[in-house]
Amino acid sequence: MALQGPFLVIADTPAPDVLEALRAAGAFPIVECTWADAATAVASVQPEAVVLADSGGDGARASAHARALSDRLKAGAGPFTPVIARTREDALAAVPDALSISATAPATRIPRRLTAALRLRTLHGTVLRRTQILASRGEVPPEMPQTDPLDEATVLVAGRGRSYPGLSVAVGERVGLVGALSVESAARALNARDIDGMVIGDGFGPRIVEALLTVLAEDVRFRDLPVIVLGSHPAVVDEFTAYLPNLERIAEGPARVVDRLLPFVRLHAFGQRLKRMLKSLDAKGMIDPDTGLLAHEAFWRDLNRAVDDAEKRGVGLSIARFSFARSDRRSSLDAARLLGRLMRQVDFACREADSSIFAVFTETDLRAAHVIARRIASVLKHTMLAPDPKRAGIEAAVTLATLKPTDNVDSLIARVVGGAAG
Repeated sequence: MALQGPFLVIADTPAPDVLEALRAAGAFPIVECTWADAATAVASVQPEAVVLADSGGDGARASAHARALSDRLKAGAGPFTPVIARTREDALAAVPDALSISATAPATRIPRRLTAALRLRTLHGTVLRRTQILASRGEVPPEMPQTDPLDEATVLVAGRGRSYPGLSVAVGERVGLVGALSVESAARALNARDIDGMVIGDGFGPRIVEALLTVLAEDVRFRDLPVIVLGSHPAVVDEFTAYLPNLERIAEGPARVVDRLLPFVRLHAFGQRLKRMLKSLDAKGMIDPDTGLLAHEAFWRDLNRAVDDAEKRGVGLSIARFSFARSDRRSSLDAARLLGRLMRQVDFACREADSSIFAVFTETDLRAAHVIARRIASVLKHTMLAPDPKRAGIEAAVTLATLKPTDNVDSLIARVVGGAAG
C-alpha cells in the first residue's frame, strides 16, 4: 500500500529520524506541527494518519494539548484516523488508543505499523461509502454494531512460565482469554477461532518463540495481528518485526503488557467487525454483521424455501437448536462465530434473541444430523469462551428435529424448541 497522505507529524523537538523514515517509505505529503498547534492542524490538514514523534512533555499543559487532539480526532467525519505514538517503555501514549511504539525502536518500524493501520482505514472507508450508497438509494443498510470492539475481542496467551498466571488474569479481566501451554495448543487456537491479539509469555526457549513467530509471519491471516513477546529473546523478536508490523517486546509485568496491547487489540477487533460488515453489505443485509450467520429474516425465508424443496424432492432436512447456560454477549457471539466455521457449505444458521442458535442441515436425516450436532457441540464446549474463565466450559444443550411428511415450518420449529427429537 502506497503511503498517500497527508500525514501529520507532531513533535515539540525535531524528529529527523521519523521524517526520514516516512520519506524513505514514500509517505507524501508530510506536515509537521507542535503539540500546541496539533488540534488545529488536524482540522485543517485532515490527515490520513498522525504520528506522535514525542510525548509532548509532562504536566497540565501537555495533558490539555493531548485532550484537545484526542477530541478533534474523535470529532472528525469519515474513516478513523490512526495514531502512531513513540513512547518510553514505562509510559503510555499521550492520546488514548494510540498505537505505541518504543522510543528506542528504529524509526523504520513506524512506516510498517502505519501501513498496517492504513489498511483498516481503507476498509473502514469502503464500508462507510457502501453504506452511504445504499442509504442514498432508499435502501436500509445493515447496522454497524456500536459496542466497544473490546467487548468481543479475544487474546491468546501462550506460555508456561511464572508469568503465565498473572498474564492470564490481567488479560482475562479486560478481554476474552484463550490460554495455550504449548506451541501446538496455540496453533490450534489460531486456526479454530478469530484471535485479536497474542501474548507470548516466558517459559519458551528461543527456538519455540521463533517457531511461533514463523507461523504468524508466513500466514497472511496474521500479518497485522498484535503480538507481544514478554521479556526475553530480543534478537529473535527483532528478526520478525519486518514481517509482523504490530510485534513488540516488553520487559515489564502483566499490567503493562495489557495496557500496551489493548489499543492494538481494539483496532484488530474493529477490523474483524468491518470485514463482517462488508460481507453483510455484499449479501444485501442477509448476513448478520455481528455473527456472520444469516440475519433473522433471511434465515426464516431460507428455511421456508428449504422445507418446500425437501418436500418436493423427497430428501431429508433436519434442524438443531443449540442453547447455552450461563452465556453472556461475548460467549454467545463467540459460539455463533465458531458454529459458522464448523458448518458445511450447504447448511445455514441464525442466532436468536435469547442467544440460542438454530442450524439447518439440508439433505440430512435425523441420524446424520445427530452426528453433526454432537461434533459441533463438542467443539463448542471445548473451544468457546466462558463468562468466567475459572469455571469449566459452557455446555451446549442440543435438541434435534427432522422434517416429517406432515410437517410445516411451524410444527418443525415447535418440536425442536420443545426438545422432542424425531
